[in-house]
Amino acid sequence: MNGKTITLAHGAGGKAMRDLIDEVFVGGFDSPELALMEDQARFDLAGLAARGDRLAMTTDSYVVDPLFFPGGDIGKLAVTGTVNDLAVGGAIPLYLSCGMIIEESFSLDELMRIVASMKATADAAGVRIVTGDTKVVHKGAADKLFINTAGIGVIPAGCNIVADRAEPGDVVIINGFIGDHGAAIVDARGELALDSTIETDCRPLNDLVATMRRVCPDIHCMRDATRGGVATVLNEFADASGVTIRVEQERLPVREQVRGVCEILGLDPLYLANEGKLVAIVPAADAERLLAAMRAHPAGADSAIIGEVREKSDGRVVLATGFGGDRLLDMLVGEQLPRIC
Repeated sequence: MNGKTITLAHGAGGKAMRDLIDEVFVGGFDSPELALMEDQARFDLAGLAARGDRLAMTTDSYVVDPLFFPGGDIGKLAVTGTVNDLAVGGAIPLYLSCGMIIEESFSLDELMRIVASMKATADAAGVRIVTGDTKVVHKGAADKLFINTAGIGVIPAGCNIVADRAEPGDVVIINGFIGDHGAAIVDARGELALDSTIETDCRPLNDLVATMRRVCPDIHCMRDATRGGVATVLNEFADASGVTIRVEQERLPVREQVRGVCEILGLDPLYLANEGKLVAIVPAADAERLLAAMRAHPAGADSAIIGEVREKSDGRVVLATGFGGDRLLDMLVGEQLPRIC
């Protein structure tokens, strides 16, 4: 590892690749399972069974451009996204894999910076990166760096958070300002000359979810609002449950900077990506107590009740506008911003 950039030799399976794995990944992630250098990570089944009665597994790939942006980077994003996908299903995230596709000539210093960010984020979330893979492609065959992470977690007995459990009378809660991540990526690309920097909301939510479940064990639906934003998540709930969900525009927490970006570019914050926001549907009787607990948590300080579940229907989302009318809020059609995660 004497050079300053990644070469094709680092993906060829020989000594250069072994040095890269040892010095950058095994050393950087500092995981006992990874240090064994086996072709797979191994876990004690009794230890997993003691935490719950089902396994949850998810995977996602990250191609964000640029790799570094205000408040985060592709490494933080990769760990956060997979942890949150497990957490919103009620699972306790435990282990992650990390697959990297690296373009020839990519900066070794930047790679080490991204690995350090992944390690710090994994530590903050209480998970370990336990296995992985590295590929190097010719210059021009990729755009700097792509990351795939898969995650395994354990779902506690009795937990049943799924998209088809929304019931008339339920309340819709979100844990804070929407659209921050999408706006931060626009800002980082230099497409707008903004007076103040917008930071991504990228953060693990598993500790917040654990707090929510202690207060309200019977959360009906919950998802993180990433690509497609809050509007798409609500439509998924409405369609799966066969209900109408009504959201009040004036209750939606949106930063003024994000609102300004949307007005300039003709975007809707309800469709902008988030990387630290969840949408939950809960029984009305638990809503205020749950909201108070969420606001007492750092990841939920700006939580808000934004709507309610109405009658049974063919599945639709209605937005009550600030002008006193209603409009249908459909799923995102097309892509507002490419390569945001």
